[in-house]
Amino acid sequence: MSQIGWIHTIFGLVALLAGTAVVLMRKGTRGHRTLGHVYFTSMLALNGTALVIYDLFGSFGPFHWMALASLATLAAGMIPVFTRRPKGGWLELHAGFISGSYVGLVAAFLSEITSRVPGGGSGFSATAVLITTVLTITVGALIIRHNLPRSIGRTPARFRKAS
Repeated sequence: MSQIGWIHTIFGLVALLAGTAVVLMRKGTRGHRTLGHVYFTSMLALNGTALVIYDLFGSFGPFHWMALASLATLAAGMIPVFTRRPKGGWLELHAGFISGSYVGLVAAFLSEITSRVPGGGSGFSATAVLITTVLTITVGALIIRHNLPRSIGRTPARFRKAS
């Protein structure tokens, strides 16, 4: 693996660990914000490194587009936090987009693993990536839909108020 590949992998693991911790902890706390910043920063670096890796296709490919989509999801999740807009709805936007960002990260992680299962041939399987990604995003979306209202409801009142 190249040096940039290792850096990309390290940022991915940091984002995965920080994101998992954020998902599991109470929202709005100092720990949530601190680990959220770790998640956000590592995701920026992860996607930045993804945009300069061309080993698989030799040119700009589908995973570069996914990195751009991930950056857009991160921006859509963080802008409402920084602006506290829209009034009365910024928290829901933040929670929804950042949750989607995390599901995308988990999908990429699981796809990376399943595409490289021993005996899989060349070391990359587009079919495995597609199936794993679709399944992960579907399950993730269902979990978000079920759990997000409860999670937002447990957020401290000072954050839930219309700002």
